[in-house]
Amino acid sequence: MRVLVTGGAGYIGSVVAHELLQTGHEVTVFDNLSRGHRQAVPKNAGLVVGDLADRAALDQLFQSRPIDAVMHFAALIEAGESMKVPEQFFRNNTANALALLEAMLAAGVKRFVFSSTAALFGNPERTPIEEDDPLRPTNAYGESKLLVERMLAWLHQIHGLRYASLRYFNAAGASRPDQGEAHQPESHLIPRILQVALGRADHVNIFGTDYPTPDGTCIRDYIHVSDLARAHLLALEKLAQDGPADSTPLIYNLGNGQGFSVRQVVEVVREISGHAVPVVESPRRVGDPAVLIASSDKIRRELGWQPKFHDLTAIVESAWQWHRAHPNGYEGNRRM
Repeated sequence: MRVLVTGGAGYIGSVVAHELLQTGHEVTVFDNLSRGHRQAVPKNAGLVVGDLADRAALDQLFQSRPIDAVMHFAALIEAGESMKVPEQFFRNNTANALALLEAMLAAGVKRFVFSSTAALFGNPERTPIEEDDPLRPTNAYGESKLLVERMLAWLHQIHGLRYASLRYFNAAGASRPDQGEAHQPESHLIPRILQVALGRADHVNIFGTDYPTPDGTCIRDYIHVSDLARAHLLALEKLAQDGPADSTPLIYNLGNGQGFSVRQVVEVVREISGHAVPVVESPRRVGDPAVLIASSDKIRRELGWQPKFHDLTAIVESAWQWHRAHPNGYEGNRRM
């Protein structure tokens, strides 16, 4: 298939783009490079630098080349930031997604794989979380993604858009020697701890130590980025195989089904790196749920997805190898 990957210069999007190419698909990456990296884009993928807010650029893109499906990763992702400038998240994540969907429908493209999030669930009533559990985001980031899911449901019902929404939990790890996690600024827990182990930061903050968890810190379900990528390809293949009568939306949670606290992650990094990792206990961040753990039974049952990285140690080890080899991330990257 000929696949457009928005945000394909970012952490997860670039890994999915590589996996698409490895399985014989043609890939065009569309990214404004505001937070992505040219070096992360696979060599055999086409790169179009543009912004989803530019409808004319989107129309030109769809007119200039045949596209069979879109995988949408371009978004702001920091939950804490979303509680300071929610308007930016609704414009970038929600309004821009609508512009993309409008351009797709105008061009007759009706297969869409959406990078969603476990933040839709907010403070869950039970764990592990299942797909039909209540959707009650506790931060603007989650709300901005939930609004996209609601739009998708209506576009499916009215226009026949066929889509998959993959709600994943904490992506982590590195898939290849030349592709890893490099955000500016970095707020994800594992790379922040690794920066301390590399001597690039004095300490790591633990935001909240009074949660109703065994050690008082938040618990999260970590999933390796390569396992995420394989789930996206399985969803795309399912969308390609289904006929009109089988076009029920594909909505799946993605995680390992087990959670680790912030303190546990710090200890794993200490063991793998051999470095002390000083911590500073800080107040809770607004909108952070205490526990997020996924049930991935549905995608395992329906698409045969099986994560290869079950162990937090293996996930952190792959991330450590990337960050140790690339202490400055994608050094020399120019954003244009």
